[in-house]
This record gives sequence, structure tokens and C-alpha cells, in this order.
Amino acid sequence: MHEVVIDWIEHGAANQPDKLATVELPSGRRQTYARMHERVGRIAGWLKSLGVEPGDRVGLLALNSSDALDIIFATWRIGAVHLALNFRLTPTELDFIVGNADPKVLIHDRDNAPTVKALSVSIEHIIESDGLGGDTDFEAQVAAAEPILSIVPLKAEDQCMLMYSSGTTGQPKGVIMTHGMMVWASINATSSLACSEDMVSLAVMPLFHIGGLQVFTFPALYASGTAVVMRAFEPGATLEAFSDPKLGVTHFLGVPAIFNALRDHPDNSKADLSRLRCVLAGAEAVPETLVRWWHERGLTIQEGYGMTENVASCCVLGKSDVVDHVGSAGKALRHVAIRITREDGTEADPGESGELWCRGPVVTPGYWKRPEENADSYVDGWFRTGDIASRDAEGFIYIEDRLKDMYISGGENVYPAEIENILYEREEIREVAVIGLPDERWGETGCVVVALQPDKSLSAEQILEHCVPRLARFKQPTHVVYVDELPRNATGKVLKFELRKTVKPE
Repeated sequence: MHEVVIDWIEHGAANQPDKLATVELPSGRRQTYARMHERVGRIAGWLKSLGVEPGDRVGLLALNSSDALDIIFATWRIGAVHLALNFRLTPTELDFIVGNADPKVLIHDRDNAPTVKALSVSIEHIIESDGLGGDTDFEAQVAAAEPILSIVPLKAEDQCMLMYSSGTTGQPKGVIMTHGMMVWASINATSSLACSEDMVSLAVMPLFHIGGLQVFTFPALYASGTAVVMRAFEPGATLEAFSDPKLGVTHFLGVPAIFNALRDHPDNSKADLSRLRCVLAGAEAVPETLVRWWHERGLTIQEGYGMTENVASCCVLGKSDVVDHVGSAGKALRHVAIRITREDGTEADPGESGELWCRGPVVTPGYWKRPEENADSYVDGWFRTGDIASRDAEGFIYIEDRLKDMYISGGENVYPAEIENILYEREEIREVAVIGLPDERWGETGCVVVALQPDKSLSAEQILEHCVPRLARFKQPTHVVYVDELPRNATGKVLKFELRKTVKPE
């Protein structure tokens, strides 16, 4: 098969060398495509000098920076695989992921040095940067490296990224992503989301998430536009970025918690939103009141639906459809097919709920080292998302529930089984279930529904404190409700849908 993978940064440097490629906030660090091409080449040369070969994993544990983008494209340039690591996880949680992925190199910034030091798995090369381009050993080694200025021959089906998505059993699954998936997802964005060379994307969501990368950072670099990355979300700085005519932000992704924070910030009334032409909300449904508030403010928030397994490139609500179809995730993007499926595998009628299946060039070929999961996830080429949805008579998709009891807090997937397993460490607990409950700030937060052993006592404070050292902050539940016993069906399965209807935390 002929080489088909093109280096986006090399292409940008060849055709528009002086075009602004990346901007980093709040540092203000920026680089043209010519400068990024050289820096990517030097990082690639440095990685190769460490013995990184095609197919090897290169891990990154860091806050947002333009370095993250340089490292990703450098990894791709030598045919290696970018391992995206969630800096919100504890060392214990990362131990499994790093052990499973087995990276040859781990790059981290100083903010995450304590986490890396606490890891118990061995990694051949660990190097620290400051994440700001400062005087560090990382920068010295990169500057001294011989640059690699052309990508190695690669095929569309070659793996380029490994991103972990937690499973319902609490054990994370590594989602395999290919170069072809990245290209087709960017083509989807170009054809449906007004992505072009004059776009300026702003990423405030973490770049270890597919949302932060694909909506809209990667499409911007694919189209030779400009990708702006903010080290961490700050509402005032985000509104300032929107208003800056020199920056000219055109594309933005947020979750409801972000749009709430932007709405409530005192600078909102004076922010200039006129240059924004595509604003998406993802990860969870946006409350209708929030969509309508922003629409009156002059900003149309389009809801989209996607997941790591399809590069966050599945369906989106058209800008002109927002007012009349609030709550819908829209229709399928150009290069993905969707069907709503009954339990017997037949296609559901309009208005009938079923599991959402998808297929197309944006869909993952499978999970890393998980043959059983792969066997369960595909039916005749269709990927089973595990999400319950319906399609109305006009073809608009509505995401209704999560087949596997996952809930989303502040844009992060939370899987109750992981929390429940940790809580069962307490001998006072007889049975426990964790559910997501609506929360005005975070969308949903965890509620522990617990039945204690006879003659045992355990306070709500003790239950919540038990989770603190064992779970990332976004996974930590915030409510506790005591019951005599959990509702179960005839086979013993806990009826969480009943709990979601009846549980009311004090």
C-alpha cells in the first residue's frame, strides 16, 4: 500500500510558513508554521535518539500548552504513538494505564512531577519540562537534537494515539486511534463546522481529552488555521480571548459547567462575541435555559455528540436548528453512519429508544489489549456506543441515557463501579450503589446510596473522606443517602433507574 499519511505541520510550513500556527495562553508564546515545523522536527529527532521506534508509545502528562501539540506531531513524525494521560488521576489510577500502555518515554511538566514520582511502574525514559518553554533539560536536549523534517511512511490504518476511557468495571480501556481516523474527523469538521484556514480555535478543555484535541484544535492545524490553547480554563481570561480582535477566536468547545461560569462572570456583559462562528457544547446535554440565555446574548451553542471511540465526531445540531430543536444532538456528520437499534439488533422506529450504533472511518478499530471488549463492541461492522438514543421523524438524534450507568461530572466520565469497589473496602458497608444526580454547577455529581451492616455506623463524612485519596477529584461523590436495602430485580441487579427517580439528598 502506498504511503498516505501527510504531516499537517510540514504541509503548513511548505505552503504558509509565516502563518500563525499556535498561541499559548496566558504566556503569550506563539509560533508560525515554519517555527513549529522545526520544533516538531527537533523533538522528533530527540525522541528517535532515545530509541523510540514506530509503534512505541510516548506518554505526556501535562497541563495544556503548545508543547503538547509539538510533542504529538513529533511523535507522529517518527511513526510512534501518542499516549494521552489524564493529569487529574491519582498515581494509583495512572499506574494501571501506564503499565498497560508501556510507554518508552514519559514527558511531564513540573506541575505533575509529584504524581510521576509516586508512580510504581517503570519507564525507560522520564523527562521533565516546565510546560512553558523555559530553561530546562528538556529544552536543552530538544535544541541540540538533529531535526527530522519529513514524516516516516505510514498508512491510514496505522495507530497514532492511545487514549484511555474508563470502563464500567472501573478498569480503563485504551482506545486505539489511527491516522485515518484523525483525517476523516477533521474532514467532518471542515465540511460541517465551518473549519477552514482562516479559523482560530480556542481550547480550554484538557488536551488529554478527545474533545480538547478534536474540537477544534486538530481541525485548525489540519486546515492550516491557528490553534490557541489555554493552560487551564479561567472564565475571565476566556471572555478576554473572545474579545481580542488580534486573536480573532472563531471556534470554541465547552461543557455546561464552562458556559455557566462564562455566563456568571462579571465581564460577560462587555465581552465581544461577534467573531465566534461555531460554538459547540459536548460531553452532556446543555440545559435549555442555558442555551436560550446565550442565544439572547447573541451566541448560538450547538450541541454535539461524540466519544473517544469515534474521535468526538459523530453528530451535531446545525446552527440554524438550535432554536427549534434544543436538546437534540443533531444529525450524523458527513462521514459517519448512525443507527438506533433494538435489543434484538433490528433498527428502531422513529421515536423509539434504542442503543446508538455507529460506523465509518472515524470509528476505532478496537481497544488496546482487550479482545473480549472488542468482540462485544462490534456487530457486523457497527460499533455499539452503549448510549441510549432515539431519532425523531425529521431525523434528529436525542441522547436519552447511558446504557452502562455512567454519569458525567464537569465534562468528565464517571463510572459508578469504580467508586463502589472502593467503598466496599469499608467493612461497615453491606451494599452500596453510586448514581449521578443533577448539579447546577457540574451537570451531575455522585450520590452514594448505602445500606450499612447491622449494628454498624459510618458517617457521611467518613464515607466521603474514604474516597479522597483513592479517586481523582472529579470522581469523588458529594452526597450520601442511607437506605435499608437497595432495590434489585429478579436476577439481583440493582435498579439504578429507580434510585435516580427516588433518591433525594438532604
